[in-house]
Amino acid sequence: MQITAYLAGDIHSDWRGEIAAGLREAGLAIRTVGAVTDHDASDACGTDILGEQGSRFHDDQAGAGVNAVRTRALLARSDVVVVRFAAKFGEYNGALDAGRALALGKPLITLHPQELDHALKEVDRVALAVARSPDQVVAILRYAFADVATPAPMEVS
Repeated sequence: MQITAYLAGDIHSDWRGEIAAGLREAGLAIRTVGAVTDHDASDACGTDILGEQGSRFHDDQAGAGVNAVRTRALLARSDVVVVRFAAKFGEYNGALDAGRALALGKPLITLHPQELDHALKEVDRVALAVARSPDQVVAILRYAFADVATPAPMEVS
């Protein structure tokens, strides 16, 4: 069975890569997907594809729409959603993705440092788990899906 984890939030660190590497090391066939993490490409996609819209606001709106094609489709097809909140950056898109995940009935895991506990208390309250490190996320996914997300042994003929 293929399990898909949507990884949302912080794009300024390699937490996604750490989770993907941890899943591979654990031998878990869990696919990770998420938003475009190249910040410049994400910001420019609307005008790159649709052209200048006449104002910065409308340029941003075009980009948000183009980005939403990917995020909504991948999040809707995911089995579990992990949202990383970083101390330095307001993760507004992550909060939106957490709300969307909840509306779709997706299991939600938040990942953030302890100093954000108070600011994120409402989000954490509706999450099924609050992790402090990518390793803890991997451990949660291993526990939840090890019996269904282990790659099948290769057949030799």
